[in-house]
Amino acid sequence: MFLTISTSGTPESPATDLGFLLHKHPEKAQAFSTSYGTAHVLYPEASVERCTAALLLEVDPVALVKRGKGKGRGGAPDAALAQYVNDRPYAASSLLAVALSAVFSSAMRGVCAARPERAGQPLPLRIEIPALPARGGADLVHKLFEPLGWTATVTRIPLDEQFPEWGESRYVHLVLDVPDGKLTLGEALRHLYVLLPVLDDAKHYWVSPDEVDKLLRAGEGWLAGHPEHKLITSRYLARRWSLTQEAMQRLELVRLADADDTDVDDIDNAVDEESDTEDTPTPLTVLRREAILAALTGAGAGRVLDLGCGQGQLVQALLKDTRFTEIAGVDVSMRALTVASRRLKLDRMGERQAERVKLFQGSLAYTDKRLKGYDAAVLSEVIEHLDVERLPALEYAVFGSARPRTVLVTTPNVEYNVRWEMLPAGHVRHGDHRFEWTREEFRGWVGQVGERHGYDVEFVPIGVDDPEVGPPTQMAVFTRSDQTDQTDKAGKTDQTSKNDENAKEVQAA
Repeated sequence: MFLTISTSGTPESPATDLGFLLHKHPEKAQAFSTSYGTAHVLYPEASVERCTAALLLEVDPVALVKRGKGKGRGGAPDAALAQYVNDRPYAASSLLAVALSAVFSSAMRGVCAARPERAGQPLPLRIEIPALPARGGADLVHKLFEPLGWTATVTRIPLDEQFPEWGESRYVHLVLDVPDGKLTLGEALRHLYVLLPVLDDAKHYWVSPDEVDKLLRAGEGWLAGHPEHKLITSRYLARRWSLTQEAMQRLELVRLADADDTDVDDIDNAVDEESDTEDTPTPLTVLRREAILAALTGAGAGRVLDLGCGQGQLVQALLKDTRFTEIAGVDVSMRALTVASRRLKLDRMGERQAERVKLFQGSLAYTDKRLKGYDAAVLSEVIEHLDVERLPALEYAVFGSARPRTVLVTTPNVEYNVRWEMLPAGHVRHGDHRFEWTREEFRGWVGQVGERHGYDVEFVPIGVDDPEVGPPTQMAVFTRSDQTDQTDKAGKTDQTSKNDENAKEVQAA
């Protein structure tokens, strides 16, 4: 993974000042350790007239698999070998952006104690990236860089030069120029830091809420006014809707402050929160949880399984209602169960409350005796994370073996995805989703499962039920109705009648 930064100079302002600005001496080759490999900084040329600094990132694919998020958007492909043999060590991506931030952190902030006057001066710059993934093609590269003052030269890289009929790859050779010196070095580095992962449309690490602050810091002075700021924000934040909304709101404050020539804090403080009566939409996660609790209450469930409990949000909600006497959270991820345990404060929970809840590791692809005997089981946003060919195993483990009286299954309605403005056509809502079903596909699967295992089914929409595309989440409520239960009940009734008749005969005697 490689890029070069070049500038030209004069005897009065030598190009070798680039070494001062980057805080890296032109006569040395330096190496820096990162979480995913080693970053090298070297200077192929360094003279008064021209100076070029190169950043070479050697990515360790084993470290990337161990420390990265693996599967999902931006992670390694599903095949085991492909986790180690992929484009990540060679194509500029968020890995290179993080290396830029780590190795050239002072330059990115515009700090240079040795040449403070140069740090704030625009420079004639040329940046070259030999291999850059561009999801959106050359047109998107121009749309992202040219409004910032760059002249972009984009060369598409073929899949194989020896087989031109195979067509072009999604990679480009990118050269960026600002020959008339419109940008400072710090501005140029901040552009790259944000736009490299945007073009790749992926990140190698989990996008947490602090990524909003990183984006706004790096985008200060240019992102709010960029014509593609919505796309940049959405892609940089891995299309996490809540984070994207927060970032867009804060960018809007920046634009308003610039228009009024005032501070952002003054604009933000102008809102009287106590007098603001406008209702905010309830998050879909809350609506889903409320629908599940209502269905469990309606079914009269006391002992509940949360299958694929994740970080324990539903378990926490169930514990607040004393009608649920026993709650079991099951997940294949020990890391998720550890987070759930901290969320629930199990180590500080009172004895009576602790008796109501337990967490244990388990895979829904296998039968498990621990899942038997519960009134209800919940599969909330679980099935879409499995490969379709593994659904029969889950089906048998839950409906064929555990056989709770009630089973709730929620999953995204893919038809509703057109209503998400930030979600590109053809994309699923989360990078780890193996599929997302239409209402017809979901009803077809649910109907077959119910028929095979003796369950009646009711469908419940969650969220606004759009007349054209349906609700954002679809829920199926399975209620067991097989003949085994009716036979058992009939047997118990017959035995009770016989016992009553025997008692009457004893009394008569």
